[in-house]
Amino acid sequence: MAKRGGNGQNELGLTKDEYRGAPSTLCKGCGHQSIANQVISVVYEMDVLPEKIMKFSGIGCSSKSPAYFLSRSFTFNGLHGRMPSLATGAVFADHTLKAMGFSGDGDTASIGMGQFKHIMRRNVPLLYIVENNGVYGLTKGQFSATADQGLELKKQGLNPYMPVDIVREALASNATFVARAFSGDVKQLREILKAALSHEGIAIIDIISPCVSFNNQDDALHSYSWGRDHEVAIHDLAYVPPREEIEVDYDKEVMKKVTMHDGSKIVLQKIGEEHDISKRVDAVNLLDRADEEGILLTGLFYIDTEQPSLIDIKGITEEPLNRLTNDRIRPSREDLQDVNEMLF
Repeated sequence: MAKRGGNGQNELGLTKDEYRGAPSTLCKGCGHQSIANQVISVVYEMDVLPEKIMKFSGIGCSSKSPAYFLSRSFTFNGLHGRMPSLATGAVFADHTLKAMGFSGDGDTASIGMGQFKHIMRRNVPLLYIVENNGVYGLTKGQFSATADQGLELKKQGLNPYMPVDIVREALASNATFVARAFSGDVKQLREILKAALSHEGIAIIDIISPCVSFNNQDDALHSYSWGRDHEVAIHDLAYVPPREEIEVDYDKEVMKKVTMHDGSKIVLQKIGEEHDISKRVDAVNLLDRADEEGILLTGLFYIDTEQPSLIDIKGITEEPLNRLTNDRIRPSREDLQDVNEMLF
């Protein structure tokens, strides 16, 4: 870790309390609260000013959670399923800020599926977190699009439909960073969040986040008990900031380093079968095997650090568009007249 200042301060002289938000109204034990706590820890440890963060959300329990962390950050709560459009516009306005989107399995995989697909194909520089619990917790526990087939809930009956797999959708849509985490595995979640926040492109993290009120049966794939019993990590993962030396205590032959745009590194130690995170087809094959074996596979599935982001594709100026003065944005009368003459 980076050298800390005195009195529990990070290198910016801020305490962890300055990264917190309003008191939570989530149910006690909700996985979303664990995610909120890790976001606080990650941004604090990475020495990012809260004012350098933009938070976006839609509708649902997951979309309430940004109120519970980074109260000094810019926060935008949008329409159901429309968070990606809101985030895209804000990133265009000021790409120097770090953008974080928080959504749920309903907000993303149901009403927001079209928006989800397009923000990935455009490679918008956004950390996109799906807090996935398989139910609509805010409206009393109806099945969501990610609910496992055959799941039976007391008030909802039996779910007959195949679930939407967020990781598969992200891989199919050419997202440039794809990971899955379990909110009960805070160590792995923290490292994945750090890596995703450093990625210059769309970073999708599907976080299995149990709903303790409506979907926490022992045999439910989105429950704490099932997750703990069936979670298998693809690899040990560590995030190394650019100012730190990489120190590892295992053989270099089992270590893989991925260098990010800012000079930071993701260090992966292989566990079991070798997985090449630069190959999308390997990630799909891993998912197929996990489904066959009935396990919750977590970790970094795929990363591409070469694809240009939407900001690069559109050639946006280094200076944010929202800082440009009118005389630099608006064409002169002469230029407009030249354009008009070209059209007629």
